[in-house]
Amino acid sequence: MLELQEAQVNKQQLAAAFSRAANSYDQVAHLQQAVGNRLLGLGNSSLNPNFEVNNWLDLGCGTGYFCQELARQWSAAKGIGLDLAEGMLRVSQARKLKVSYLCADAEQLPLAKASQDLVFSSLALQWCGNFSAVLAEVTRVLKPGGVLLFTSVAEGSLVELNLSWQAVDTARHVNQFRSFSQYQSLINACDLQVINLHCHKHLYFYNQVIELTNELKQLGADSIQTGRAAGLISRQGYQRLLAGYESFRKPQGLPASWQIVYGILRKI
Repeated sequence: MLELQEAQVNKQQLAAAFSRAANSYDQVAHLQQAVGNRLLGLGNSSLNPNFEVNNWLDLGCGTGYFCQELARQWSAAKGIGLDLAEGMLRVSQARKLKVSYLCADAEQLPLAKASQDLVFSSLALQWCGNFSAVLAEVTRVLKPGGVLLFTSVAEGSLVELNLSWQAVDTARHVNQFRSFSQYQSLINACDLQVINLHCHKHLYFYNQVIELTNELKQLGADSIQTGRAAGLISRQGYQRLLAGYESFRKPQGLPASWQIVYGILRKI
């Protein structure tokens, strides 16, 4: 099956979770900032130096961290920051950028056909239940020759945490994501030309498990998908979780792996 089940992501729950996390997000968004910066670097090295950007869209702009970068790189262009979470947009607006903001769904973009030269989206599209609809909407709003730069979380992310929970019970405690092969299949079926598409592993280390789980909570990404186990676990269960994660410890600390899809696609 190539798509996440739509029921896995409740959009109201998604918007509420990230709105609650908006004020703490940038303090712990080390992965998000590293991934977005790598994406911009790949875009700059892959695109024609004469590629002209008059209109850009940051799709799932969050706190506006990359709206700021896009506005700096293309200072004469008209920029739009779009997000489903109103709380995130309020933080982004506080940056006082010359950017317009929209609270909207990536699967139903309230934008005109062929209105954007560049769509940038970093670590947002994994929360979209219908990735094919997102690709169709991006294709619609891009001008001919326009480019989509995107990253998304793939299967295999937080594998250490997921395996450690299996020592506690058989319930699902960690968000599930599409595999890289599923991303490939969905992209191959759309009308965008692939310039670059690959999966890159990002690895972070923590002294204690609670540092990772607290970070996920501050990011708003700890309880997004429905169908996950809810509620408190017993003291014994928590000790089994800690012991399970300890088996992965390296000299640098406890590892947390992220499999990130990077894509550069062009509308022909």
